[in-house]
Amino acid sequence: MAQQTRSRRPMSREEMLARQERQRLRKEKEQESRELARGPIDLPFCLLVLLLTAIGLVMLLSASFPSAYYETKNNDPMYYFTRQGVFAIMGVAAMFFIGKINYQRFRAFAKPLLFIAIILLALVLVPGIGQTRNNATRWIGVGELFTFQPSEIAKLAVVLYFSDSISKKKDKMRTTRYGILPYLFWMCVMAVLMMLEPHLSGTVLILGTGAALMLVGGIRWAWVGAALGFVGGVAALMLTGVIKYGQSRIAMWQNPFIDPRGEGYQLSQSLISIGSGGLLGVGLGKSRQKFLYLPEEHNDFIFAIICEELGLIGATIIMLLFAALILRGYWIALHTRDRFGCLLVVGVTTLIAMQTFLNIGVVTGLLPTTGISLPFFSYGGTALSIQLAEMGIVLSVSRQMKPTKAG
Repeated sequence: MAQQTRSRRPMSREEMLARQERQRLRKEKEQESRELARGPIDLPFCLLVLLLTAIGLVMLLSASFPSAYYETKNNDPMYYFTRQGVFAIMGVAAMFFIGKINYQRFRAFAKPLLFIAIILLALVLVPGIGQTRNNATRWIGVGELFTFQPSEIAKLAVVLYFSDSISKKKDKMRTTRYGILPYLFWMCVMAVLMMLEPHLSGTVLILGTGAALMLVGGIRWAWVGAALGFVGGVAALMLTGVIKYGQSRIAMWQNPFIDPRGEGYQLSQSLISIGSGGLLGVGLGKSRQKFLYLPEEHNDFIFAIICEELGLIGATIIMLLFAALILRGYWIALHTRDRFGCLLVVGVTTLIAMQTFLNIGVVTGLLPTTGISLPFFSYGGTALSIQLAEMGIVLSVSRQMKPTKAG
């Protein structure tokens, strides 16, 4: 009978030394990673986040107390502020906790979070599970006690999964098979589910963030040009009326005062709020439009109340704070130690940048009206908590930044 087991050849001295050297290098790398993860967080970025969150809570209280008094069951003017404050505290705690974690560990959550996000987006469309408001089914929750939008989780899932996957491919990102098709598939799945809600702004954010990560990941510029051409073509067809979807919104965007009591009411009231503020504003807490004239004054259109109460100067200062946060985020991305950290920060920062631009663009009439919140300011506890958790991811990456040269 042939011998079934073959004795293992003893290792030579050179092989044993090579194996010990590999083990030593691996341990040194792990030790270095642990030491780097204990580095200081990026203080300017952290302070900007805390400042925007604090200002956001003040403006939410000012904008929401009339509607909270007249529209809530207990006529509590502090209703929205109290709930938002609780989530802000939870979010800040989560930000600092996540900021202390070695961001390499986030790789393990990338794929599971993506599948969870898709399942939740599908559940929203199931009758009896998803909650409908203003002709859109975007929420899951238990009555008014606790609700959240799965799209917020989907945004984070896209950032984590794309960053993890793209960071491992390097030169393969220039191929259609590995650099385009897998990510296009996942973006299309999410886009279809979200457009069925419908949730146009959330779809734009996910597609835009995914495209930004693919661009930074190294796809060919020809694909970028093709995508921009496609988006421009669709926009042109919508503006000319060839595509009938959203024609009423486009008409109201071009001139909301042709129907100021109907479909153009929200935007016309927003423009009145902004115009009423002038240069210096009417004063903090003294807005007139928030007394049930402007819809969603504490949510999507809170920036109109900011313009009315703080004026052009106050609104400009807040926009400059957002700009400083976004620029600091990209600065951190440029100084990360590896590809994964860079992509994480680019994804989170691009998400905040796009959401801020789209919200302010909608409120000021630069863009057609669609439901999109202003980060750190608009009412929405789970959204605020997730945004602060995303800031924690950036702080986690900032702990391992490359040292900058003095002078």
